[in-house]
Amino acid sequence: MTRPRRAAFAAAALVVAALLAALGVWQLERREWKHALVAAVDARIHAAPVPAPPPPAWRGIDAAHDAYRRVTATGRFRHDRETLVQAVTDRGAGYWVMTPLETPGFTLLVNRGFVPRERRDPATRAAGNTAGPTTVTGLLRVTEPGGGFLRANDPDANRWYSRDVAAIAAARGLGRTAPYFVDADAAPNPGGLPVGGLTVVKFPDNHLVYALTWFALMLLALFFAWRLWRPGADASNMPDE
Repeated sequence: MTRPRRAAFAAAALVVAALLAALGVWQLERREWKHALVAAVDARIHAAPVPAPPPPAWRGIDAAHDAYRRVTATGRFRHDRETLVQAVTDRGAGYWVMTPLETPGFTLLVNRGFVPRERRDPATRAAGNTAGPTTVTGLLRVTEPGGGFLRANDPDANRWYSRDVAAIAAARGLGRTAPYFVDADAAPNPGGLPVGGLTVVKFPDNHLVYALTWFALMLLALFFAWRLWRPGADASNMPDE
């Protein structure tokens, strides 16, 4: 391989090394961001509950600042308009029971908790469907539009794979409904169902592994550039064209 050709390949390897280094640094920055997010969410989960955001505050709600905030609301459940959303939990497969809570001024969709498949019929857990004013405390969750993994919600067939607030509100004929829902806490319901407090708060953190991978590839690119341009490299010990 001629020296100009080796120089061109060495320069290309250096460009690749620079790009890999940038990717590694980006992953380290993402790691710092993820740690800050986890700390913020942890603080929200353990903070004192605040009133569920009313209509004037709905426009400003977003996942970065409001997800998993502890909130509370008082109203009356509309058990006749509950929606079952398929779920897989530590307790097995079953459903989330999404029930409208009519509060003064708006309706709030509440994930009251988990029920197994054999208890999907409300008649089998009627004791848990209390009437009268009820106060709910739980975690504010951002709506999940569209459906679950590879499965779209089918309102006409009453098949739900994600907690899509707008779609559920439309299917159940709800009035003014908050654009978020609330995961109820572990306060027991009469009869033991639904089971609340099963929210999984977990954020994958593989950024350090990714960063080390990019940096290792960077070192390989640098080594390749050095092999091409090192003193004494010539056509006798370099690959033919």
